[in-house]
Amino acid sequence: MSENQVLLSVRGLKKYFPILRGILIQREVAAVKAVEDVTFDIYQGETLGLVGESGCGKTTTGRTILQLYRPTAGKVYFNGVDLTEQKGTALRKLRQHMQMIFQDPFASLNSRWTIARIIGEPIRVHNLYPRKERVERVGQLLDLVQLNHLYINRYPHQFSGGQRQRIGIARALASDPDFIICDEPISALDVSIQAQIVNLLEELQDRLGLTYLFIAHDLSMVRHICDRVAVMYLGIIVELADRNELYDNPLHPYTQALLSAVPIPDPEKTRARQRVILPGDPPSPVNPPEGCRFHPRCPLAIDQCRVEIPEWREVAPRHWAACHRVQAVP
Repeated sequence: MSENQVLLSVRGLKKYFPILRGILIQREVAAVKAVEDVTFDIYQGETLGLVGESGCGKTTTGRTILQLYRPTAGKVYFNGVDLTEQKGTALRKLRQHMQMIFQDPFASLNSRWTIARIIGEPIRVHNLYPRKERVERVGQLLDLVQLNHLYINRYPHQFSGGQRQRIGIARALASDPDFIICDEPISALDVSIQAQIVNLLEELQDRLGLTYLFIAHDLSMVRHICDRVAVMYLGIIVELADRNELYDNPLHPYTQALLSAVPIPDPEKTRARQRVILPGDPPSPVNPPEGCRFHPRCPLAIDQCRVEIPEWREVAPRHWAACHRVQAVP
């Protein structure tokens, strides 16, 4: 990983989904504020983990970065090019270098297409190889993800969940990308298969020089595969740091609560540590709280938290947080 070479830069990213009412004439009555003022960088060759509760905006962030959802506000720079300003052919050319591995290996593959067509579609769209060489390239991609290339004319229903996810990975690799968003690629798989897929992703990263944004729930797996970790809550990123720094020294109260729920295979350590139980449920993104979005559930909240949005700041070298109660290291 090169700390000096930023591949992807996200600045003030927002994504709102309008709520419409009316039959003949629809009007916007509210909005789901799924992503709110998200800012971070991803360096060439690294894996950045994005974790948080279900519904906090992780997948929406990933899809908005790739412009599958157009952002409400903010900028996304890929190799210095602002993706939010690109349209049509220009955006399609950039998409060759950015791909996504989807969460559900059953729903993300077209059941009526053969594996050859599914994996070959990005090659056709971006016109990367002559037609005669495309089938050979699909076979090479199947070998790359450790599937028998003789499966090329089979259909998705003839494969297991782990095999389907490998097909999804092969499809993502078909356009020779530099950056891949892994949207919970192992959450729908058995535990034994999860380790195989993670090992495959690591091997491909080393072999092809890939950069990942890894979205996940499993904090233990995130620590294994990621170089840095960002923690998301109700559409905002509350903390970002190197993986060991974040796990050993979590500063934001929400991060502390998340990590206290991670199982430890040591009964004595489990009994000794303090479990942080958060009251209530996350607020609705339609009507988020004023000030800090976490303050209704935060055990450390003060009056300032209820009225003032905390600044996203570097509180220690390479350790960022958005919390009034976290003191910066001089």
